[in-house]
Amino acid sequence: MSIVFIKALKLKTIIGIYAWERRVKQAVIFDLEMYWDIQKASETDNIQDTLDYKKVAQTIEEYVDHSHFQLIEALAEAVANLVMDTFKIEKIKVTVTKPAALSNAESVGVIIERAAKAKNQDGKYQ
Repeated sequence: MSIVFIKALKLKTIIGIYAWERRVKQAVIFDLEMYWDIQKASETDNIQDTLDYKKVAQTIEEYVDHSHFQLIEALAEAVANLVMDTFKIEKIKVTVTKPAALSNAESVGVIIERAAKAKNQDGKYQ
């Protein structure tokens, strides 16, 4: 298995628990590692045979642009589920960082890993 990745996808969204955060879009940064078999694409050299990272990024951007989460934990979970379901990915690692969350830190964030074989009762990946 190989990994197709997107590093430092910077988007703006409504995120946070404070009243001011609910009124202004803030930057969040996504790093994704998507486990994908690239064998066929490496043989055919055809975009149809691989995971199109541009489509993945566009899907995330459209979703995040309209989201209104309070916690980055919930945002990370939603994005992981969205990407896994839309692109039939078996395993994903999603890192979400919020650069402006603490004045004395470069950023804060969460890292989650999910596998398609481990869906819970609510249909979410674990």
